Amino acid sequence: MHPNESRIREFYAAFARRDAEGMARCYHPDIFFSDPVFPRLHGPAAGDMWRMLLSRAADLEVTLDEASADDEGGRACWTARYTFSRTGRKVVNRVEAMFAFRDGLIARHYDRFPFWRWAAQALGPTGKLLGWFALLKWKVRRQAAESLERFRERSADDPAHY
Repeated sequence: MHPNESRIREFYAAFARRDAEGMARCYHPDIFFSDPVFPRLHGPAAGDMWRMLLSRAADLEVTLDEASADDEGGRACWTARYTFSRTGRKVVNRVEAMFAFRDGLIARHYDRFPFWRWAAQALGPTGKLLGWFALLKWKVRRQAAESLERFRERSADDPAHY
């Protein structure tokens, strides 16, 4: 197995264990992460996003469905099953991920999933009806960014929080 594929598998094994620190250790210090809800996270913010999400994940199940990598980069398909904390609705999110590596660590991580499908599950009828519109995506992104900012502020005030 290529070492980069090993790193991807290590990342998702930590994710499945709800081990945010293990996930963060797979990231390069200059990590760039982006997905439809958390676009353009740099450096420690990417690890903090996983810390925040896992701290709320009462019933999260993560499965790595497929992974591959070589010297050029890597990809993975994974599935998350969980209850969306804001609405109490069940979500099954199938995600395609792409990776780039530097110094044996993940330096770029892009997750793709259909926002409309996620919104329909997580937000119910409102998400199903409005999930196609950029306005809802912007609102969800703003709420996610504000949540992450509050989480990071609390964590900075309480180093034992991690």
